[in-house]
Amino acid sequence: MALRGTAKRISSFMKKWTPLLVFLFILFLAFPPMATAQVQTRVRVIEASNVGSVIDPSLRDLHGQLGSLFRYTSYRLLRDERINLSPNQPASVPVHQGRSIEITQVGLQANMAELRVRIKRDGADLLNTQVRLSPGRTVLIGGPKHGEGVVILALSASF
Repeated sequence: MALRGTAKRISSFMKKWTPLLVFLFILFLAFPPMATAQVQTRVRVIEASNVGSVIDPSLRDLHGQLGSLFRYTSYRLLRDERINLSPNQPASVPVHQGRSIEITQVGLQANMAELRVRIKRDGADLLNTQVRLSPGRTVLIGGPKHGEGVVILALSASF
């Protein structure tokens, strides 16, 4: 008799909650959690100066942005790196002579990646900022002096 009552309760529970559980399972499969996804990031290190008027051919896609934000006549690509960022795992890109760029994925939504960007010299932060990137967009960050000009970072992401 007690077994029959338990079977009825289980049957009632299954009828009541199965549609919701199936819906949640399908939703989970269709939209996996973004927090664990990697962000493919392109980091371009650019030297900008007023020495000459040469624009590196590999920076053609950025020429309009560079010209509208910065007042330099020459742009030269120093480094072009592609890195896969995992959540809260910093990746470092060496620049030169004790300087490096450290990038960490700190957030990810369907159409926006949030990255922490640090420019370091001998381990100390020269710049510590956060940017939000949409897929296919580029963010430019003016950096420290370099040679007769400055360093500009161009960050773009796909996810």
